[in-house]
Amino acid sequence: MPTPSSRPLALIAGVSLALLAGCGSSSDSGSDGAASASPAAADAVPVVASTNVYGDIVKQIGGDKVDVTSIISDPDQDPHSYEAGTQNQLALSKAKVVIENGGGYDDFIDRMLKSNNSSPEMINAVKVSGKTAPKGGELNEHVWYDFPTVAKIADSIAAALGKADSADAATFTKNAETFKAKLKPLETKEADIKKKHGGEAIGITEPVPLYMTEAGGLVNKTPEEFSEAIEEGDDVSPKILQETLSLYSGKQVEALVYNAQTSGPQTQKVEEAAKAAGISVVPVTETLPKGENYLGWMTSNVDALASALDK
Repeated sequence: MPTPSSRPLALIAGVSLALLAGCGSSSDSGSDGAASASPAAADAVPVVASTNVYGDIVKQIGGDKVDVTSIISDPDQDPHSYEAGTQNQLALSKAKVVIENGGGYDDFIDRMLKSNNSSPEMINAVKVSGKTAPKGGELNEHVWYDFPTVAKIADSIAAALGKADSADAATFTKNAETFKAKLKPLETKEADIKKKHGGEAIGITEPVPLYMTEAGGLVNKTPEEFSEAIEEGDDVSPKILQETLSLYSGKQVEALVYNAQTSGPQTQKVEEAAKAAGISVVPVTETLPKGENYLGWMTSNVDALASALDK
């Protein structure tokens, strides 16, 4: 896998993004400038999340006591190539709480905060997770696919909101407990997959879903050189591409779990090879699909994986 910082999100000023306030809902500003929100309470805590994944979790915990701006929210865009702009910097300058993924995924947040000389309550999801790179390997920074980590993040969000709004601290803590309870069925679903399919092989295009598949006891057979090149936006060598395609033509894997947000000619070849061999294909994304919340989205992901393996 590539280093977490090998494809940091670019900081390019001048990209105009809509910035509207939401009452317990995210001002999800994507690259097309679209945003949808309702008036926020005057005393709502201003929060900025690097992606709508974390923005939604903040909403679950903060309710109508938070005014959330999610910077990256377009499900059709590769977050690694996102161009942050001046409106994002304005939102960050006003935020009392900021949540970023970390691990090199959204470095523009730190650079903007440094430029603003602001010091909001900060939550770095990778740091909260406690995860580090394995010996001889690289850190998988996609920690929102790891449900125990998300539970820790929920606690961190409640604590940060409580510091920003002490009068409602108990409410934030209670809401975090409710949210964490709703994560448990997802962990149970993963345990069921492990019980039925533990040790079975799968293929991926990028490491995005690996925390979920590993929790299900599944073994990734994709050559590291392939997923590394795809995540970095590089071309895959003909030899490695052929080795990857043979996993499907030779029916060496039970499913392909691919990142639909960064599809290209080479990943499309892999998808076509899987379908031609009758191997189930499970698409995943890095940001919330439109109209979804985190819990519903992850339930769909885990259920789709289970269904694919049961075929």
